[in-house]
Amino acid sequence: MSDSSASDPKRELLRHCVATLAYRGGKAARGAPEGFAMFQANQGVRTPGQILTHIGDLMDWGLSMANGKSEWHDSKPLLWEKEVMRFFAALKKFDDFLASSEPMQAPPEKLFQGPIADALTHVGQIALLRRLAGDPVKGENYYKADIVTGRVGVDQAKPKLEF
Repeated sequence: MSDSSASDPKRELLRHCVATLAYRGGKAARGAPEGFAMFQANQGVRTPGQILTHIGDLMDWGLSMANGKSEWHDSKPLLWEKEVMRFFAALKKFDDFLASSEPMQAPPEKLFQGPIADALTHVGQIALLRRLAGDPVKGENYYKADIVTGRVGVDQAKPKLEF
């Protein structure tokens, strides 16, 4: 489907999107108060822990499609810190594949419009739930953020311009 070269511009853009998820997701998750994973904004609304679990499932699904399969799993939420580590591990696996010379078996546009765009939406939900739970995440000029392709782990750059 896509050039197997790691220098394929579409793959590189997907990698930057994954790095953006790591930066923004890490910011939304970092320093969450005790009990935040179970915060219930309203009846029928997913908790932050359920949302973060879903994001991990989305990244696993995206990787499976890139590998030519479409395997979906509804994972059971872990404790918050373990779920945060699972989030970063799933991002790393996806990024490692995108950085490899393995041929992509799904169109990059579909990987973006499906799992990656959905995950970005859910990161925003977690940030909103932090505000509703009384522990808001500072706003930031993300255009100025030091988001680097391949930096998909828990260690992210410090914000450059928060407000």
